[in-house]
Amino acid sequence: MNHEVAKDLLSIKAVQIHPEPENYFTWTSGIKSPIYCDNRLTMSYPKVRERITQAFIQKIKEWGVQPDVIAGCATAGIPHAAWLSKELDLPMIYIRSEAKKHGKGNQIEGEVQKGKKVVVIEDLISTGGSSIDAAMAAKESGFEVIGVLAIFTYGLEKANQNFADAKLDFDTITTFDHLLEILETENKFEQKDVQSLLTWRDSM
Repeated sequence: MNHEVAKDLLSIKAVQIHPEPENYFTWTSGIKSPIYCDNRLTMSYPKVRERITQAFIQKIKEWGVQPDVIAGCATAGIPHAAWLSKELDLPMIYIRSEAKKHGKGNQIEGEVQKGKKVVVIEDLISTGGSSIDAAMAAKESGFEVIGVLAIFTYGLEKANQNFADAKLDFDTITTFDHLLEILETENKFEQKDVQSLLTWRDSM
């Protein structure tokens, strides 16, 4: 399903690519990038989000470990975790970036069940920092974290290193490379533009 989901993201403009440096996007982190991914748009397309849910189910099967709980990263991972947990008939929780500063001060919302196996659902992996933080919060609360699943990754080496350092497994439905394959196959980008994008990714 990786190419199908990649096509979906391009068709609904959840992923936009500007290979010219003067038109680069600026990420929240300050990084200048030729690509911007906004997977929140998938919420508005029932067929797209259903394909994403089925792809997540396939990824879990490939891992060969049955989760007891599905966790969504706040905020964009929450709806996909909800659709996935409904499809699998499993409990769901969601994990904030930090504990609330009022009320009960929760970082994890939903029932914390120590020892239960959990898969953390994220919409996007750039450097992996927020996903790893969420997974670590689940671990510290007593869950056994199987790993992190996301819709898309930019394929930055920094993310691979961060997950390796955290000793966490992760996978994504589709990737930067899948997008480039589609764009090149459909002659939407010239080879020089594809090479420019790969050079940017490999330099990060």
